[in-house]
Amino acid sequence: MRFVFLTNTPAHVHLYKHAVDRLTEAGHDVLVLGRDYGCTEALLSFYDLPYEIYGKCGTQKLSLFRELPRHYLSIFRQVRRFDPDLIFGMGGYAAHAGLFTRTPVILILDSEPTTLDTAISRPFARYLLTPSAFQKNLGSRHHEFEGFKESAYLHPDVFQPREDIRDRLGVGPDERYVVTRFNAFGSHHDIGQSGFTPEQRREFIERIAEHATVFVSDEGGTLNLETLPAREYDLHPALMHDALAEAHLLVADTQTMVTEAALLGTPAIRSNSFVGDSDMGNFHALEEAGLIDNVAAFDDVLDLALERVTSDDVLDEWDEKRRQFVDGTVNLTDVIVAIAENEGAVEQVERVHQRTGMST
Repeated sequence: MRFVFLTNTPAHVHLYKHAVDRLTEAGHDVLVLGRDYGCTEALLSFYDLPYEIYGKCGTQKLSLFRELPRHYLSIFRQVRRFDPDLIFGMGGYAAHAGLFTRTPVILILDSEPTTLDTAISRPFARYLLTPSAFQKNLGSRHHEFEGFKESAYLHPDVFQPREDIRDRLGVGPDERYVVTRFNAFGSHHDIGQSGFTPEQRREFIERIAEHATVFVSDEGGTLNLETLPAREYDLHPALMHDALAEAHLLVADTQTMVTEAALLGTPAIRSNSFVGDSDMGNFHALEEAGLIDNVAAFDDVLDLALERVTSDDVLDEWDEKRRQFVDGTVNLTDVIVAIAENEGAVEQVERVHQRTGMST
């Protein structure tokens, strides 16, 4: 069979990388269409995936909209040329490529706030898969799995951290370190959203550096670390999960890395304008499990971070909470591969409208 996977962000590469490898090893033909955004292409190359780049996108808020027509034209041409049996993706690009080429589309969605993207993609999908924590009913073709999209690459069945990551980072065996991740807020779903201010970033680093080594991953590249007691995370982006697994704490105003830290048993504090009652279901679920903290006020972020980073027991506590939580989740890669090779396998994933009894 022939499959196309759309990978618009680094997180999408991680989501599909193991499924692409397994399908290729099984003799299927696979094409991964990637966007030159952040470290997306670096990851596609690192994992030696069979990819082509369909376009670029900067971290500025309007960059995507300027490039959108070229993106669609390139995607349509490459998908039509490849002639797949099935397309996997996470939104409009995949759905509309399927409509254009009359190819069935499987969408994996996890963000309730991206209402526009869901609205323009949902009608053209054969099936929509979401985490069970997803708080919307998307109709009769909506199926839920236990876990998150990150369960495709951080489930214990598929991820084991590197033993040499501390050496690569240049930290000692018992040295505490904190990873901070700052968002550029350049994606379409980030329009109108915000995180830490430049002043708050500086204050946070200065305070936390008194207790631990601080590594900074700055998506926008705007923070001048030469004047701060912090180190840039400068390893290959493919090693970030290994670094997270050994960290004492993650503090971020981004989304995906917070879920990743939780599934690795690393305490995580998340703070941005998404935090609140209308937040994504996965962040509510992870907070209920005691694995992350969603905090709106910066002063509260700082107080909680200081409490976490100075604790001697926090990692053992989080490791146990993580084990209990992950035991109830699926290896999402298994689900993706099963559906790719037999669409009927999607019926083994719980159908939402049958479970809830809601109208579709």
